[in-house]
Amino acid sequence: MAWKGPAFTPRAIGMGTARGTSTWKSDIAFALFAALLLLALEAQQGFPQLANPAGDNDSLLQLVEVRDLLTGQGWFDLHQYRMGLEGGFVMHWSRLLDAPLALSILAVSAVTGSTALAEQIVQILWPALQFWLAVFFTIRAARAFAGPSAVLPAAVVGGAALYYIGIFSPGALDHHNVQLMLTLASLALLLEAPTHRPAALVAGLCATLTLAIGMESAPYAGSLGAVVALLFLGNREGERLIARDFGLGVAGASHLVFAATIPVSSWGQAQCDTFSVVQFAVTGLAGAGLAIIASWKAANATAARRLMSLGLLAVALALVVVLLFPQCLAAPYAHLDPRLQQMWLGYIEEAQSIVQLVADDPARAVARFATPLVAIVLMALRFSHGGWRRQDSLVAALLVMALLVSAWEVRGSTFSIVFAVIPLSAWIAKWRQRAEASPSSGSVLRMAAAWLISVNAIWSGAAQAASSAFATAAPARDAGIDAPCNSKASFVVLGAMPPTTVLAISNLGSPILAFTGHRVFAGPYHRNVAGNLLVFDALLGSATDAKAVVESHHVGLVALCRGNPESRLFAARSPDGFLAGLMRGSVPEWLEPVAETRGSPLELYRVRLGG
Repeated sequence: MAWKGPAFTPRAIGMGTARGTSTWKSDIAFALFAALLLLALEAQQGFPQLANPAGDNDSLLQLVEVRDLLTGQGWFDLHQYRMGLEGGFVMHWSRLLDAPLALSILAVSAVTGSTALAEQIVQILWPALQFWLAVFFTIRAARAFAGPSAVLPAAVVGGAALYYIGIFSPGALDHHNVQLMLTLASLALLLEAPTHRPAALVAGLCATLTLAIGMESAPYAGSLGAVVALLFLGNREGERLIARDFGLGVAGASHLVFAATIPVSSWGQAQCDTFSVVQFAVTGLAGAGLAIIASWKAANATAARRLMSLGLLAVALALVVVLLFPQCLAAPYAHLDPRLQQMWLGYIEEAQSIVQLVADDPARAVARFATPLVAIVLMALRFSHGGWRRQDSLVAALLVMALLVSAWEVRGSTFSIVFAVIPLSAWIAKWRQRAEASPSSGSVLRMAAAWLISVNAIWSGAAQAASSAFATAAPARDAGIDAPCNSKASFVVLGAMPPTTVLAISNLGSPILAFTGHRVFAGPYHRNVAGNLLVFDALLGSATDAKAVVESHHVGLVALCRGNPESRLFAARSPDGFLAGLMRGSVPEWLEPVAETRGSPLELYRVRLGG
């Protein structure tokens, strides 16, 4: 199918004119207002996430890694020495996120004179910065997709969606918010590329950076690259320079990332879950190949030649992966130990499929999938009515890919909810224009309905209300008790004790590292296989098995959080096990309860082997 173009004009996009500068300023102001509103809401509540991260293990461990870097751990040394068996294990996260966080803490601590205060300020301002940029790029994408009338809906609906998904809250230091922001930047820049020459190059840089920060964004970076190539295939004159510049951005960024984050000694080591020679080979070849094809007239003069050239590039990429890195064709957790798949991966909420989610929590399924499905329907109607544009191809590709990912793993809905904002904003804008052109009660009602249907939080509230109406009333819990041991206050006593190794469930691993000076075995990370299995052996086995682990690995303390879901799961799976016994009050003679924690959410037991 041939794409219609050009899709928009400098007047519509606001590029290269005095009005263009004005639209950039107004969009920045809209986004800044949304970010300041978010900060005001959080400040009014006292930034509760800083004291109670609510199980955000990744952000806590990200802070620990930044601290390690600031205290002298090597740039290329990605070991987490305080988690896992003795010697730790190598994390799969990128230093590309550690660097700006560490520099920010250094800068703020130089001004305030307090590292602890600097950490708190960065924990507040860093997510707010990502939120501001994400709203800004959402607005720019909506403006490029549907014109100026879509800006207000994008700011309101987009800001609400970004707030709803929760990855921009104070304390959110992990990579998800940065990845989403960079993906939105890539999309907005590609939408504007026909009227702004550097946009495609920067889009390629952003797409590669989001991939380098975490492999979860590979489907979205790949989708954008594929659409750029297909647009070039269907429209040489309009898309050739965009394809060339995007390819140069991808190739250039991949070389820089490879050199900056991987030591020479590891250049030949293939890693499927982080940026390594595998990803470098694929992105470097794809970017350079696309740039060469778009620059070489002999390869792009006709549609047939473009098809042949791009087909050969696709075959070359496939051969590189299949012949050199076949292990990376398997599912991400295919080689994970069966016990970890059963007892850990199966209970991670963000790793659930849509089938599991619908069965376990229908209200949450509605909240996660309602607006993306509405947006998909809107895009399908656009396609069926003809007039398909290059903007539609870019937005639809990301939206469909995110919906497919979220059907496999719920975490993809974080992206699909936000991508849905763009067609939803266009829909609202259309009904606003009709209501203004022909005012009537019917047109106003349709416009109001479009607004309501587009706000994800409304679906979430309605689904939750419906779920509560049919649910059996549950006994109210004391809100003052930190049952799951998420709060920083629950670790005060543990933090005051001399450093030792603590035997605890994986959900407590990151908080213990962040709030105390101790080390742990378990943490919810797929590379920490040995440490997690050791905790399985100790907690699910008998008291004798636990004692053997404690003796052989020099454990000084055992931590018990009765209200944590993982503790309840372990007790249910092994009712005669060591952890279940502790939860019943059966304390073996080689453990001594720490008096200060008796009756608290986090109970501690001191090991007294050998006196």
